Amino acid sequence: MTSLAVPEHPWLLPGELVVPADRGRTRPRRTTRDWIVDSIAFLVSLIWVLFATADVLSPDPAMTTALPHDWMAGVDALIGLVCCGLLWLRRRWPLGLVVATTPLTLFSMAAAIPLLILYFTVVVHRRTAIAIAVTGAGLVTNMVFSWLRPDPNMPYWATTSWGVVLSFAVLAWGMFVRARRQLIVSLRERAERAEAEQQLRVTQARHLERTRIAREMHDVLAHRISLLSLHAGALEFRPDAPADEVARAAGVIRGSAHAALQDLREVIGVLRAEGDDDGDAPEPPQPTLADLPALIAESRAAGVRVNVTDSVVTPGEAPAALGRAAYRIVQEGLTNARKHAAGAAVTVDVAGGPGAGLTVAIGNRWPVGTPAGGTLPGAGTGLVGISERVTLAGGRLAYGRDDGGDYRLAAWLPWPA
Repeated sequence: MTSLAVPEHPWLLPGELVVPADRGRTRPRRTTRDWIVDSIAFLVSLIWVLFATADVLSPDPAMTTALPHDWMAGVDALIGLVCCGLLWLRRRWPLGLVVATTPLTLFSMAAAIPLLILYFTVVVHRRTAIAIAVTGAGLVTNMVFSWLRPDPNMPYWATTSWGVVLSFAVLAWGMFVRARRQLIVSLRERAERAEAEQQLRVTQARHLERTRIAREMHDVLAHRISLLSLHAGALEFRPDAPADEVARAAGVIRGSAHAALQDLREVIGVLRAEGDDDGDAPEPPQPTLADLPALIAESRAAGVRVNVTDSVVTPGEAPAALGRAAYRIVQEGLTNARKHAAGAAVTVDVAGGPGAGLTVAIGNRWPVGTPAGGTLPGAGTGLVGISERVTLAGGRLAYGRDDGGDYRLAAWLPWPA
């Protein structure tokens, strides 16, 4: 799973829209586009300051009435230059700069453009309520400015109206820019959340697959290793057995060991390929109801007395998942009997059909004492895995001592009609 793609030209985006390298930063870095915009805003404001100062010092001003003293024009120009310098700080403190410079809009013509840019920055970067409050304060100062420094070519109401139109135009433009940026940010957050959820689903699926593999390998390896233990125990306690029996037992041990190593090699290969995307690797054939006789034969070859009652109707029509679950249940029951009740006879009852469900029961006498060779060690997760398997299949499982004192493992699995 790859992360979200980085924009092809991030330097063309505002700093707020570029994914920062450090998510902990409270203020985004200024991009190349931001530097260009700030430079243009500074140059335009500086040209305006020079133009407004030259106009007010001319014999016949075109934009406002002449000031009574020339030094006032110098002060106005100085205020305009200071406001031009403040434009470089507008991204960090937009609201504070607007609040501090709002009184200047009462009389300063040279600072009009830089103050208008500061006002636009507040509309873009602050909430709508704050933008409207700043707009209201600007309308009040606009009326005062039109009265203190009236336009020689327009009446008071016309000058005031143009100021209102300009303020609302900047407000609408700033709100549009802010809404567009918020939309882009929300889409990015949704994409990141969707990616995180997808990664979580992949992780959960991988965990479930690993759990399934572990459950399958426990059933298979426990069965094979218990057979190995039985044959090895027979060789240990019957050193005087005929040579053909010893050779046969050694062959069974060798075959079981090779099969166990092959199963182990397959599961290790699957676990090592966890990061690969190759989903076409074939899985080994899964057991079905038709494989139960071979499973019983393996246990009988190991010396276990197994009595089987099979009354399944049309076993060839059983669903693959149902047959695999029944096979694993019988396998776990035989493995537990070999581990904990060595020498006891085991009964296996399999019955059912479409619509009625499939019943699987394995029973043996309760062991008395401890076998001479000791019990085989176990992970204690076999019945847990069988319980999970039966639950996922929608069936029921019961195990423990029955009324006669024998041990019984019984499961019912649904078989659709």
